[in-house]
Amino acid sequence: MIIGTIKEIKDNENRVGLTPKGVKELVNAGHTVLVQTGAGVGSGFSDEEYAAAGAQIVNTPDEVVEKVEILVKVKEPIKSEYEMMKKLAGRTLYTYLHLSGVDPQLTQVLLENNITGIAYETVVGKKGGLPLLAPMSDVAGVLAVQYAAQYLQKKYNGFGITMGVVPNTDLAHTVVVGGGVVGSRAAKTAAGMGGKVTIFDKNPEKVEFLKKDFKKYLGKNLMSNVSVLVSEPSSFAEAIKNANVVIGAVLVPGARAPKVVTEEHVKSMKKGSVIIDVAIDQGGCVWGSHPTSHSDPIYELEGKIYCCVANMPGQVARQSTQALTHATLPYLLEMANKGVVKAIKSSLKKDGGFAKGVNTYAGKITWKPVAEDLNRMADYADLAEMLGVISRQAGSIKQENSVSSKVGA
Repeated sequence: MIIGTIKEIKDNENRVGLTPKGVKELVNAGHTVLVQTGAGVGSGFSDEEYAAAGAQIVNTPDEVVEKVEILVKVKEPIKSEYEMMKKLAGRTLYTYLHLSGVDPQLTQVLLENNITGIAYETVVGKKGGLPLLAPMSDVAGVLAVQYAAQYLQKKYNGFGITMGVVPNTDLAHTVVVGGGVVGSRAAKTAAGMGGKVTIFDKNPEKVEFLKKDFKKYLGKNLMSNVSVLVSEPSSFAEAIKNANVVIGAVLVPGARAPKVVTEEHVKSMKKGSVIIDVAIDQGGCVWGSHPTSHSDPIYELEGKIYCCVANMPGQVARQSTQALTHATLPYLLEMANKGVVKAIKSSLKKDGGFAKGVNTYAGKITWKPVAEDLNRMADYADLAEMLGVISRQAGSIKQENSVSSKVGA
């Protein structure tokens, strides 16, 4: 099979869909891999490294797209790439798609061109969870705290405090909304700096798990400044009001994020407080959030500093690309070795986890939350029925507002 990857062109997106190591595994399995020249430079991988791994280096993204059977990317195609996507008609796009949170026209492009759109963020692992989202969520959780620490500085109109321990001063208070991968990593990072941390999740079982996990990870001293709570209106509102930093980390897999931090909550916060909405590529979970970029990352609303960059891991591209390829490659090899349709059918006959990543197929939306969010239920079709497969996992994945945390993508 012919597989390819191209240079990402979203603002300051330095990741790439495949590492040279990933290319080598595909080539060793008998496949052809095309890599656009310069695609890996932002992640520290040269054309020479890709060539040594067996890739064919081509000059333009169009040359890759028109030849491949599977196009491997990191982020969803942006408007300037829509025309190029027509050259992928009838074939497969394997990437983060976030169709519920990005330009609705992208979904139309995929449908009109019968592109099989496989979204990393909705693939479910054999043991549950979101294995292709988790690595970037870990990265995003760390970066959310780093960004917050930066924007608390007065030069950004921040509150003028650090997130660490300074003797004889009050500790910064970070509130994390959502106890999934992003949320738990952000809470651990903020607590590790010595600050006060409150993390909320709606699931009591998750809260009990997090308490034990944090205690083991942080130790007795740091844990003394951490509260892990079940979301409840009055305590949630009080925590937000007293926060210096709010990190939004709520996820409904593949669907638009609910606005759990309201206008009233935001207005109650102190002037100069920082809001990092990591859920932004699924629409954001904080009132007033809208996407920003690495070139223009923040804006001020109601005296609060918002940072809503949808591709934060793109700034630590070497680490992020290695982690992402490690997660995505096994599924890619499965598709390459069996063929895309056979791999999807195989998944449907087993646990159905990989098949849940298929958001569009043969001109139809096949991930129901996307169809619902875009008001396009007329374009929805059940994937198993389309492929004539009786799925062992009838119905779609159970949706939970607090599952992992997005966005890390």
